Amino acid sequence: MRKLAFFAPLGAVVALAASPALAEPPTINVTLGNELQAKVDELGDRDVSEQATRLVGVVQSTLINRGALDGATIDLVLTDLKPNRPTFQQLVDRPGLDGTRSVSIGGATIEGTITTAEGQTLPVRYDWYSSNIADVRGFGTWQDADRAYRRLAVNLADGRYVTR
Repeated sequence: MRKLAFFAPLGAVVALAASPALAEPPTINVTLGNELQAKVDELGDRDVSEQATRLVGVVQSTLINRGALDGATIDLVLTDLKPNRPTFQQLVDRPGLDGTRSVSIGGATIEGTITTAEGQTLPVRYDWYSSNIADVRGFGTWQDADRAYRRLAVNLADGRYVTR
């Protein structure tokens, strides 16, 4: 079984760390959980890779903007991922799907740990999914997953690491 890992862009970390006025930004690592790895062929390598990279970007920018968890290492595991609309791979595999009108409940589950700059290790657990099809807003394939990433990032910045 393949293992994929995604990390914060190194260039951005080096540029931020080089400035003496800024604290060391958090390092964010994202890996895929076993259940999600089993779904990669169904969802598509490209889409899953893009979502892992998106999770890194959303969490990193939120924490940097809010000055939270400076110097921490955040290891996240993307354990589940559900699109609101068919992915490119799903459209290829099932030509009868309508990429415009096919809508479903989407979201994401994320777990992991935070190792603070002081060396304390804290658990992270968050999930968010639309509660019903009427709640699905927007036209993006990963609209609800992106909402989960943004809510997780705000929770981390506010010190709420385990929810639900």
